[in-house]
Amino acid sequence: MLIFRRLFRFYINASIHVALAVISLYTISAQNLNISINVHVTGFLFFATIVCYNFVKYGVEADKYLIVAKPSHKPIQVFSFLAFGICLYFFFLLPFQLWVIIGVLTVVSALYAIPFLPNSRNLRSLGGLKIFLVALVWVGFTVVLPAVEHQLGFPEQVVLLGIQNFVLVLILILPFEIRDLEYDKPELRTLPQRFGVTNTKYIGYALSFTFFGLRLMNDGGDAKRMMYSLAVFGLLVTALYFTKEGQSKYYTSFWIEGIPIFLLLIGSAMDKLI
Repeated sequence: MLIFRRLFRFYINASIHVALAVISLYTISAQNLNISINVHVTGFLFFATIVCYNFVKYGVEADKYLIVAKPSHKPIQVFSFLAFGICLYFFFLLPFQLWVIIGVLTVVSALYAIPFLPNSRNLRSLGGLKIFLVALVWVGFTVVLPAVEHQLGFPEQVVLLGIQNFVLVLILILPFEIRDLEYDKPELRTLPQRFGVTNTKYIGYALSFTFFGLRLMNDGGDAKRMMYSLAVFGLLVTALYFTKEGQSKYYTSFWIEGIPIFLLLIGSAMDKLI
């Protein structure tokens, strides 16, 4: 039993779970756009997510990333460097036009963590901006990247899907902000700090309803797709309802962060059963 607990903690702490969530949202986007899934893009996204999230969590400063203080972080450090090497392998297999998009998103991700402003500030420390940056990067990798790869341009369907994913990621971030309310510095000005936990949940409910409306616009009256959208709406509202301050780490890091994975599984199950 102990070995399973350690493996599960590594799975969460090494950002493998969130990497699968990114891949799931990319797959859902590809399905919505009726385009094929590129195995090289999938591989790049998976390992790039691991590198990016582990860097933000454990290696904001270079010396921390190279010299790990906690022994429990050493395996994650080694795993991250291996993931970086594999990430580069997939990167060089991608079409050149994707390199520019990846480069821009990489710079935004780096500025999120690395201080670049006076008083050693980064984009993460700018009040109220953090959640929008995270959502923007997710949209870039899960919508813009496949759209550029398949030369779709940015018609209404792509723009609508981008807004939809943007709203979804905003919703998924709120439980983390509520959980961390006790520990976040006041200058971060997170939504729970500014409006309180209850009002932040109401914002989440409003965003969930907006997401549901965007889904319906894409459903085109198809009954099965509308049932799926309703199931997603119910899942998001339920997740927000049970969110609370000081929540268990694994409620957010596994259940909330894994919602894109569950959405993919629900969609696949409905395709087979209905």
